[in-house]
Amino acid sequence: MHIGLIGGIGPAATVVYYQRLCAAMAERGARLELTIVQADIHELIANNLADRRVEQAGVYARLIDRLTAAGAEVAAITSLGGHFCFDETVARSSLPLVSAVAPLDAFFAAEGIGTVGLLGTRVVMRTKLYGQLRRTKAIALEGEIEELGQLYQEMAVAGVCDGATQARFLDAGQRLADQGAEAVVLAGTDLNLAFDGEATPYRVIDALDVHVAVLADLASGRASPDGLG
Repeated sequence: MHIGLIGGIGPAATVVYYQRLCAAMAERGARLELTIVQADIHELIANNLADRRVEQAGVYARLIDRLTAAGAEVAAITSLGGHFCFDETVARSSLPLVSAVAPLDAFFAAEGIGTVGLLGTRVVMRTKLYGQLRRTKAIALEGEIEELGQLYQEMAVAGVCDGATQARFLDAGQRLADQGAEAVVLAGTDLNLAFDGEATPYRVIDALDVHVAVLADLASGRASPDGLG
């Protein structure tokens, strides 16, 4: 199956999606058919902060039309923060849209995780991942959502993570673990810049990997897009 990705939000997230999709398909012994279109991260941030869901869904719909024209059979948004208008986008999309949020609840339950700590955008942390976790409790550092969200935004736009920013996120993860999180979820696709290759005393789950596994199953024919929207 030909996968279409809405990329560019941010550049580091787009690169890691591509790298991990390639690796996942190699593990499955299958060929990857992929097209990526470029969204504008600054436009997304402005619409996200102002909760302009319809406007951002319109932007996505036009990009998905390009993916359709390129032969893609499903589409995905390479940003968990960018899922704030997922339902509005599904209503306008010319392709089935593969959510990065929906598979997480089942994944956490299968892993036997009762409580997760979230790091990501302001909206992701404030809504406890859009209120879609039913079987797992989600917590965030409530007094630091604005600060951590701004730090994440700056890192995503820059596409790099300096030492001070990395230390801040690693410490935030530890404090989530201290508050009862059985795993710290990287619920922002650019957080691999801070955590990739870092050994931590707490469990880290990259939500991107869960999404990539779903996309790779679709791309390799192990799963069908029925019911995706």
